[in-house]
Amino acid sequence: MKRFDVIDGMRGYFLVFMLINHLIFVGGYWLVEINHRQFAFVEDAQGFVFLSGLLIGMVYARKMIKQGYAAGRDLIWARAFELYRYAMGTVIVILAAQMILPNAYRVWNNWLAYSHFDDPLRLSLIASFLFQPTFMDILPQYIVYMVFAPVAVWFCLKGRWGSVAVVSLIVWTAGQLGLQRLVTEPINAWMLKTDGEAIRSSFNLLGWQIVFFAGLIIGVLTSTGKVDWTKIFRPDDSFIPRTALAICLFFLPLRIMTAHDMMPQYMLDKFATMEIRADFGPVYLLNFAAVAIGLAWLLIAGPKHDSAAVRGASNLLTRLFSIKYLQLLGRHSLHIYVWHVLIVYMVYYVDGRTPELSQLTKTAIAFVCLGLLCLPAVYRERDRIFSRETLATEKVKS
Repeated sequence: MKRFDVIDGMRGYFLVFMLINHLIFVGGYWLVEINHRQFAFVEDAQGFVFLSGLLIGMVYARKMIKQGYAAGRDLIWARAFELYRYAMGTVIVILAAQMILPNAYRVWNNWLAYSHFDDPLRLSLIASFLFQPTFMDILPQYIVYMVFAPVAVWFCLKGRWGSVAVVSLIVWTAGQLGLQRLVTEPINAWMLKTDGEAIRSSFNLLGWQIVFFAGLIIGVLTSTGKVDWTKIFRPDDSFIPRTALAICLFFLPLRIMTAHDMMPQYMLDKFATMEIRADFGPVYLLNFAAVAIGLAWLLIAGPKHDSAAVRGASNLLTRLFSIKYLQLLGRHSLHIYVWHVLIVYMVYYVDGRTPELSQLTKTAIAFVCLGLLCLPAVYRERDRIFSRETLATEKVKS
């Protein structure tokens, strides 16, 4: 399987579980509990952001090498502007639906806070990313990171990837200390006074950037051949996988305890300060790094390991990320993400307009939504898909 096929399969995997987790029903539904986040402080959004940075590094490093910094920068910024158009387009579609659908203002109030077209202040706050409607906040942070991505890619190409890593770590530390509040608090006070709503975002940009730029650094080093991962992740060296596994096993009971309210309050008071998801706190950083390194070792070194169990686990992962449906989603992740937001809003609207649904009905709706998730990808690949089907039909007839 090609390297990009693996990445596409992973992105498709994260998109599937992102949709499952974002479907909101009154009373909840059982399918949302089947997720790796139940056993680790690792979630789909982290993987999605990391892989996005990885691809930026892999793709645009080559373009900068061939065409120069300015050309690569312009391509990255053009991509960022494209994402911005999609982000704003999603908001426009949702606000238009809110005007048409009966009682949508009430149903979507928690997510949109009565945002509407005749409120220019709110629209400007949304456009500037200061107010982000629910489930529309991954693209904005991705856009902000891409503004700084050209410089990071160029520094990595010049062999200064260590400087990029140090700056990213310092910025992450600033996010943990809340230094961004020196800027955000005055803006927050002004927004409360003028708009009645505070700054609204699920992600601290200073904290979460470390996921994106870690992926970017790895992507550049991989693309330029400056690192040979087969020499780092070797089947005869068990130190790296054992260390990653030990860290994951350390966090496993803690995750179970926090997920099921089993942690004593005197422990939780301290633990919670290190486990702030919005800031991508130390708990999330360490656990994500361990899982990412462990998965990378399994995919690269696992197939040649002496242990049949390790080879089996590696084969299982490879088969998972080889699923054509997941790779199809991953190849069109931007469009799928935007489409998933629209699906989530419509399901929430239907659920808010009907009596509480049964678990069976909720599960059926979730599977239907998973089937619908691929529509943008199928449309974008329609020529190839249907021409292939036509060719196969002609071969059968002949």
